[in-house]
Amino acid sequence: MTEKTKTNNPVNLKDIPPFEALPGIYRQTLAYNSETMLCVFHLKKNAEIPLHNHPNVQIGFIISGKIKFLSDDFNREFIASTGDSYVFEADERHGAKVLEETRLIEVFYPYRPEYKPI
Repeated sequence: MTEKTKTNNPVNLKDIPPFEALPGIYRQTLAYNSETMLCVFHLKKNAEIPLHNHPNVQIGFIISGKIKFLSDDFNREFIASTGDSYVFEADERHGAKVLEETRLIEVFYPYRPEYKPI
């Protein structure tokens, strides 16, 4: 990636307004550079993330709550709750149903330019 992108340090969660990416799905993009991006998500109970894929590896950690993930590529589903982590490979089709109000952290590699704050 030739684009030089980097946030100024430090980036504090309280300074980032939530962006509603989908109904009931709120994202706050924290620190990132041209390779990696860190985001916090607040997910409302019963919100859904449709099956999708992207060229980014996605690694997450559940701060609080419970979410049911689906992976179309591996024909499986799993429930992740407080303290659990997970990974979706690049281009792996995945989606989710939020079982409880949930807060989670996700890291994307490479970074997602569409998630850069406006």
